[in-house]
Amino acid sequence: MTSAPLAVRLTAPSGPLFFPVTAYGPDGGLDLDVYRTHVRRGVEAGAAAVFACCGTGEFHALTPEEFAACVRAAVEESAGRVPVLAGAGYGTALAVRYARLAEEAGADGLLAMPPYLVLAGQEGLVRHYREVAAATSLPVIVYQRDNAVFTPSSVVELARTDGIVGLKDGLGDLDLVQRTVSAVRTELPGEEFLYFNGLPTAEQTQLAYRALGVTLYSSAVFCFAPEIALAFHRALRTGDEATAHRLLDGFYRPFVELRAQGRGYAVALVKAGVRLRGLDVGEVRTPLQEPSEDHVKQLAQIIERGQALLDAPTDAETDAQADTKTDAQADAEEAR
Repeated sequence: MTSAPLAVRLTAPSGPLFFPVTAYGPDGGLDLDVYRTHVRRGVEAGAAAVFACCGTGEFHALTPEEFAACVRAAVEESAGRVPVLAGAGYGTALAVRYARLAEEAGADGLLAMPPYLVLAGQEGLVRHYREVAAATSLPVIVYQRDNAVFTPSSVVELARTDGIVGLKDGLGDLDLVQRTVSAVRTELPGEEFLYFNGLPTAEQTQLAYRALGVTLYSSAVFCFAPEIALAFHRALRTGDEATAHRLLDGFYRPFVELRAQGRGYAVALVKAGVRLRGLDVGEVRTPLQEPSEDHVKQLAQIIERGQALLDAPTDAETDAQADTKTDAQADAEEAR
C-alpha cells in the first residue's frame, strides 16, 4: 500500500487505468507467475493504476483465496509505483469480506461492484455501499451499472460518506451523469469526488464523457495493445483530435463492433487479445466462453490495423512538415 491519498494519485493520471485479466493454467487453475508478468508489463508500459480482480479480471469466477492471491501479487509487482485497487462485490457480507481481504493484501483502494442479482431500492443501495466503506480504511469507488443505478441525490449521499471517493459509470446515460455531477457540485461545493467512464471499451465514448468533465476511464484495450491505448490517452490529453479520431475510426470502432458479436466478449475477446500478443493467460472460466476462431482472426487483423495507425503523423508533425515546406518554398522564391 502506498502512502499518498488515492484520490490525489488518480486525479490527473499519466496513462490509462489498467484492468488486468486473470491468468489460468492448462488445468484451469490460477497461474500466478503469468499473472505477475501481465501486471508487471502493464505497469512498465505506463499504466496509471492497476484494478485487480474486477470485471475484466473475472471477479465473479474467483474464490476468496484466489482473489487474495491475485491482489497480493498485483501489489507486489506494482511495488508502489502505481496504486492498486481491487474489486469487491456480491451481497453486503461477502462484499465486506472481499474488501477486508483486499486490505490485508495491501491494496490501495476498492472498486465496489454491483450487488449480486437483486434489484434494490435507493436506500438499500446506499446502505450497502456505506457498510462496505465502513469495513476497511480503504477508499471506495462505487461502480454504477446493471442493477446498481443511482439517482443524483443518492450519489450526493454516497459522496458524503466517509471513505467513498468516486463513482464509476458503466451505464452510459450521459444525461444522468451530467445531473449527478451537477448535484454533487451544488450540494457539496469543493468536494473532490472522482468520476470514471466505466463502459466496455471506454475509449469509444470518452470524447463524450470528457465533455462532461469526466477524464478518467478504464481501458481493457491496454491489456493487449498498450501502445494503442497510450496513444489514444495521449491524444486526449494533448488535444490531438486527428490521432484520436484516426484510432476511433480505424481501431476502436471495429473492435467494439466485433465485441458486440458475442456475449461475454468484453472479457473473452480481451483475453484472446492478450494471448495473441504472446502471453498465454489461458481461457475464460465458465459461464463465459471463448471467441470463435474467425472472431480471433478478425481481432488479430484489427490489432494489426491499429498498430499501423500509430505510424501516421500527428497534427503537430503535419503542421511542422507544412511549415518546413512553406519555408522551403519561400527560400526558393527568394533565390529566383
